[in-house]
Amino acid sequence: MYELDREKFGSFIAQLRKEKGYTQKELAEKLSISDKAVSKWETGKSLPDISLLVPLADIMEVTVTELLEARRIEGAQITAVPVEDMVKKALTYSEESQEKSTRLKVKHCILCGAGILAGLLEILGLVLLTKDTDFLSRYSSVFGLEGLSILFGVYFWIFAKEKIPSFYDENKLNFYSDGVFRINMPGLHFNNRNWPYIVRVSRLSMLALMVLCPLVYFILYFVASLFSSADIAFAGQFIILFIFLGSVFIPIYAVGKKYE
Repeated sequence: MYELDREKFGSFIAQLRKEKGYTQKELAEKLSISDKAVSKWETGKSLPDISLLVPLADIMEVTVTELLEARRIEGAQITAVPVEDMVKKALTYSEESQEKSTRLKVKHCILCGAGILAGLLEILGLVLLTKDTDFLSRYSSVFGLEGLSILFGVYFWIFAKEKIPSFYDENKLNFYSDGVFRINMPGLHFNNRNWPYIVRVSRLSMLALMVLCPLVYFILYFVASLFSSADIAFAGQFIILFIFLGSVFIPIYAVGKKYE
């Protein structure tokens, strides 16, 4: 495979950025990405998404050819660059982006699947340990929240887009819609600067909920049984509901406002 020199590519990006007088954060804002992504480009740890090559070239006032070559090319010399080499570089860049995306998707599927399996095994273990025939009906609403954790977890880990449409950047919208999925957060504007962080924190919180919810259920069940109190069991379900809502929306709002 035709290899791209990531370090050379990153150094060229850093050189162009400094010539323009931009900080990493300023360049990131122009591309609606995080400054960490720019840092990874410049250190050779990763490459920009292929969809960013044209806007990046426009911002830096160079051609895409010069970006892929990682050097300035005089106007008269651009046509002299071997076509075969440029095609190979473009194809390699696309292949690397696709391979990286595939590896990341597989990793996300494994982590999400592990969280779901752990949660279901914990629920099965709790049912067997308590030997309470009324356990499922008594805590049906709590198991419903576990199901919601799995649904939200599957969306954020597997189906959530890494980049949202540009009209979210152009308009201050306090909601995000993707098919049947919709989230509305008054006071928070969704855009491509905060969306990657929202997705990341949502993945972690959903994974934690999938794994920890059954354990919290058991604690509430044990306390209610210990005191033979139906009131504790009833109140416990509201406690679980508040924990669930807080774990879902507070992290989203916090990181969303921070990187808005």
